[in-house]
Amino acid sequence: MQQLDFAVTVSALLGIPFPFGSIGRVNPELYALSAGTWDNQRTGINACTPQDDLVAWKMRYAEVLCVNSWQVKRYIDQYSGSSIIGFSAEYLHHVEELYSKAQANWSEVLKPTCPSETAKGEEFKESASSALQLQIDAYSSFLESFAKLARSAWTEFDLWLMGTGLLLMILSVITQAYILVRLNAVCQPSDQECPSSRIIPKLSFAFTLVTIRAASLLSNSYILAEGRVTNFLLATSCIAGVWSSATNGNFTIEEFIFLLLNIFARFGIELGMSKQIAGPTATKDHPVSIICDIFGSSFCNVSMDIFPIISLAMVTCIVLKLIAYAVHQRFLKYFIICGTILSYAFIANYWASESTLLSHTKAVQEIGRSLAPRFVYAIGGLSLVISVLWRLFAPVDSLKFNKRITSLSAAMLCSWSPTILMLLGRQGAFVALICITGAWCIIMLQQKYQKDSKLDITGSCVANPVSVTQWSLLAVCLFYLTGHWWCTFDGLRYGAAFIGFDNFHIIRQGFLLSIDTFGVSHILPVLSLPFVAIHCYNTASKKSKVKDVTINILIQVHLMYGLITAITTTVTIVCVTIQRRHLMVWGLFAPKYVFDAI
Repeated sequence: MQQLDFAVTVSALLGIPFPFGSIGRVNPELYALSAGTWDNQRTGINACTPQDDLVAWKMRYAEVLCVNSWQVKRYIDQYSGSSIIGFSAEYLHHVEELYSKAQANWSEVLKPTCPSETAKGEEFKESASSALQLQIDAYSSFLESFAKLARSAWTEFDLWLMGTGLLLMILSVITQAYILVRLNAVCQPSDQECPSSRIIPKLSFAFTLVTIRAASLLSNSYILAEGRVTNFLLATSCIAGVWSSATNGNFTIEEFIFLLLNIFARFGIELGMSKQIAGPTATKDHPVSIICDIFGSSFCNVSMDIFPIISLAMVTCIVLKLIAYAVHQRFLKYFIICGTILSYAFIANYWASESTLLSHTKAVQEIGRSLAPRFVYAIGGLSLVISVLWRLFAPVDSLKFNKRITSLSAAMLCSWSPTILMLLGRQGAFVALICITGAWCIIMLQQKYQKDSKLDITGSCVANPVSVTQWSLLAVCLFYLTGHWWCTFDGLRYGAAFIGFDNFHIIRQGFLLSIDTFGVSHILPVLSLPFVAIHCYNTASKKSKVKDVTINILIQVHLMYGLITAITTTVTIVCVTIQRRHLMVWGLFAPKYVFDAI
C-alpha cells in the first residue's frame, strides 16, 4: 500500500471527510477488511432484487470512490486555477475526460431498471456486478492517472545530474584522502617506519565514528535526533580514550574533564538548558522551571540575570589571555584587546537593559537594546577588516610561521566571537565556556598523543585523526546546545536576526541569521583548527623531508576536518537520492542536505 492512499483510506473507514490536499485512492484491500463495508441493508442496485454480499460491497466501495474522485477533482480545479506553473494542459484535459466518463457511467449504473421476465436473477446479479466493477475501474483509472500526473510534476528528478553531483563528491573525498596519505608519506623519515602501530588504530576508530554518524542520516528519526547521536559518538570516543589511558597507566585529568563535559552537554541537549529564553523568567515547559519551583521564582530570576554576566566575565578573561598569548604584533594585539573589552562591555550593557533587577529609564533601555548590538557588530566588522589588512599589507616580520598563523587565527576568532555571542543571547557565554573547555581538552589530549607517539623524535608529523573527529563532533553538539534544529527551516532562530534592529532588511537580517546559525558550528570551529595543530610548532628533525612540521600538520588538520565534512555530505546525498520518494523528503531530508552542503 502506498503512503499516498493511507489518509483517504483511514478517512473512509472512520466516516470523516477526505483531506482536501490528498490525491490518494481508497485502498480496496484495507477497505474490505472493515466489517461495516459488508453490511447488506439494500434490496438491490435497482430496488427490484436482493443483492449478495459481493455486489453490496462493490456498491458501497463505488460510492466511496465517487466521493474520493469528486474531492480530487475539486482539488485539481482549485490548484490549476491558483498555481502559476500548474499541470500540462494536454494531460490535464485527459484526466478531466476520464472523470467525465466515470461520472456519466455512474449515472447509468444508478438508473432504476428491473430485469425482464425472461432474464434470470443470477444473470441480472452478474451484470450488476460487472457494471459496478467497470465503475470502480473507471474511478480508479481517474485517480491513478492524476496521481501519475502529480508525481511527474512534483517529484521529477534528473538522475543524470544527481549522479554527476554524487560522483563529484566521491571524487572530492578520494582526492582529500589521497592528499592526506601523500602528506604523511612526505614527512615520514627516510630511515624509519612511520609509527603505524599508533596511527592505524586511531584512524580506524575515527573512520568508524564518522561512518556511523553518516550512515544514521538514512533514517529520518536519526536526523531528528542528530544532536543526541553526535553526542553519543563523542562520548564514546571519550570513554575509549579514558579506557585506553587507564589500561596504559597514563590517565590525565583532561580526559576526565572532557568526559564530564560531554555528559553535561548531553543533558543540555536533552533538557534544553541552553536554549534561548525570551524573557527574564523561565517558561513552564523550560527545565529551569524545575529549579524555580524548588528555590523560588525570585532566586530563579536573579540567577538568570547574574549567571550570564558571570559567564561573560569568565569568557572575557580567557579571550584576553588568548590574545596576549597568541597575538604577537603589538599594534594588532592592543587593537584587538580594546575592541574585545568594548564589545563585551556592550554585550553586558545589552543584557542589563533587559534585566528586571535594575531600574532603567525608557531612553536608557532603548539605547541599550538598539545601539549596543550595533556597536558590537561595528567593532567586530572593523576588527575583521583590520586583521585581514594587517595580514595582507603589514611588513614581513621575523616571527615563525606557527606564530603568524596563531596570531591571525586569534585575531579572527576575537573579531567573530562578540557578534556570535550577541546573537546567541544570554546562553551564548555559557555555550562559549563549553566550547573553550572542550577545545582545551582536545588540544591537551593532542599534545599527550604527540608525547606518547614521540613524533618530534622520529621526525614524523601525523595529526591525530581522533582529535579532529572529536572537534567536528563537538561543533555539531554546540549547534544543538544553542537551541537550533538543523533538520527543518522553521527551526532557525529568526528572532536573533532582529537583535538591535526593528525593521526588516533582507541582506542585513539574512547575514545576521547566517552568523547565528553557523557561528558555533562552522565559523568558530574552522577558525580554531590551527590551535588543534599548534602542538607541532617545533621544527622537524633533520631526518624529516619537510622543513617545517607546522605547515604539514596544519594542512593535515584542515584536510581531515574537510574530509569528515565531505564524507557526511556525500552520504547525505546518497540518503536523499534513495529517499527521494519519501514522504518527508522536502520536510526533512532535503533541508538536511542543504545545511550539510553549505
